Amino acid sequence: MSSFFSTVAIGWGKIWPILFAILFFGVIIASHELGHFAFAKLFHVRVNQFAIGMGPAIWKKQKGETEYSLRLFPIGGFCAMEGEDGESEDDRAFFKQKVWKRIIIVAAGAIVNLILGFLIVLFMLSQESLIGTPQVNKFYENAMTQQTGLMEKDVILEVNGRHVFSQYDIGFLISRDKDNAVDFVVRRGGEKVELHGVRFETQTLENGAEGMVYDFIIVGVPPTFLSVLRYGFGETLSIGRVVWISLFDLLTGTYGFKDLSGPIGTVGMIAQVTQETTRTDLTPILTILALISINIGIFNLLPIPALDGGRLFFLFIEGIFRRPISRKYEGWIHAVGLVLLLLLMAAISFSDILKLARGDLL
Repeated sequence: MSSFFSTVAIGWGKIWPILFAILFFGVIIASHELGHFAFAKLFHVRVNQFAIGMGPAIWKKQKGETEYSLRLFPIGGFCAMEGEDGESEDDRAFFKQKVWKRIIIVAAGAIVNLILGFLIVLFMLSQESLIGTPQVNKFYENAMTQQTGLMEKDVILEVNGRHVFSQYDIGFLISRDKDNAVDFVVRRGGEKVELHGVRFETQTLENGAEGMVYDFIIVGVPPTFLSVLRYGFGETLSIGRVVWISLFDLLTGTYGFKDLSGPIGTVGMIAQVTQETTRTDLTPILTILALISINIGIFNLLPIPALDGGRLFFLFIEGIFRRPISRKYEGWIHAVGLVLLLLLMAAISFSDILKLARGDLL
């Protein structure tokens, strides 16, 4: 009997992180669609369907003019508004609204994701005993960075020409350095000082690559309302920039197709981090959840057909020239973009499944 309960416990230990990952990924998607839904309702646009998930409906209910549903595959969702992609005689149709209202409705989903990411960061920082800042507190013994330019009490403003929004940026930007000669701009004694060629000790990592040793300790401040708000805003900007830099790295070939992850990979990553998170230290899981939410928000604002950013692009053109682009041509563009996006997602999902089979995700 004890072996049975032991087996159940081991099985549950593997299953619950996956269930949590699916649940939270669903929350991120739901918040995105709720953004569209809330502003559509606010502007009296008719919403025909509101769904969380894709594929066959496992639950649905008609309430008023809107059908609400929960669908089988937790990889997305939709808020189907009257006249969004076709003609309609209804005065409450989406395309009959003023352009500024349509811009707000379309942008609301991504903005809610960004706000959710910001709120996660605020909660994460509020649970810390001390909030890290970009100021050097002290060095480890024989620290190479101290010998080559950095000093105690320096406030790090830039790393290799990029502005530092929060302490999160320091490690990330230093890790991207190629020659172990890092350029800093610091505030020292009320003045800006440029430091060129600050060096770090290096060590061999598990994958055989050389990594720089972080040889100084930063100043921490207590989590008060103002400090959480201040550093939370900076850290949110830092996470958002990671998304932009990663996208640039993908386009320039620094990362390849194998480094991409879709919903399956995302759920696997959340589950893996959840297993590694302890009750006393929620930082790993909160950080990855904030990163995903902000990532989805930014990605959806890119001017890609079929995404919110693609729709916003056409709306901005309409707002500038005071006349809409032919809805037929716009529909074709979005349809082609959707097909290409679905093919990409299918390929990424297949790659995620292979990683899962190899044990790379869990």
